Amino acid sequence: MSAAANNNDNDRAVMAKVYFYYSSMNAGKSTNLLQSSYNYRERGMNTLVLAPEFDDRYGVGRVTSRIGLETPARTFSMQDDLFALARESLANDGLHCILIDEAQFLTRDQVFQLCRVSDELGVPVLAYGLRTDFRGEPFEGSKYLLAWADVLNEIKAICHCGRKATMVLRLDERGRAIREGSQVEIGGNDRYVSMCRRHFNEQFYADDKAADAPVKVSAG
Repeated sequence: MSAAANNNDNDRAVMAKVYFYYSSMNAGKSTNLLQSSYNYRERGMNTLVLAPEFDDRYGVGRVTSRIGLETPARTFSMQDDLFALARESLANDGLHCILIDEAQFLTRDQVFQLCRVSDELGVPVLAYGLRTDFRGEPFEGSKYLLAWADVLNEIKAICHCGRKATMVLRLDERGRAIREGSQVEIGGNDRYVSMCRRHFNEQFYADDKAADAPVKVSAG
């Protein structure tokens, strides 16, 4: 390999970073991802868009925004080696950026692999996902992206009260907060609502507050 090629590889590695764009639901994460991918492709650069294989809200293997934009995506499972996938794509087609939708569903190992993509292959990684689940607990992928990403960007959503929505509440068919269940359950606005921390706590812990309330005794 020539010295010039070595220098180019080094320059790519220095410039490449891992970015994590996080928010609650309905903040425009997928729209942001689609715009970023379009910007690369408009300039003749190749992108690899990844989405979880179990996310079938708009069809498997597609990233779709609420405003109607969409693009095909390569699906991944929790067992896939994303470093190997990126290296293959770089060798076959050339690769200028990886973009991951619903990045909260990545495993710890996969976040580590994406860091290697940036550091060793010199390919920027843009990950988009939720920070916490319906119980206010961090997702595995989000936890390690928050710890290891070079750049953290919050995409803001709005609670019904006008405050910034940082939490996501899961609802039952009667519109009540669900407190137990699987962390992964695909759904839309019929199942989830974004709220500020205050209103999330008011609804999520409503039963606890009712149990702690003093009992009123009427005068006999």
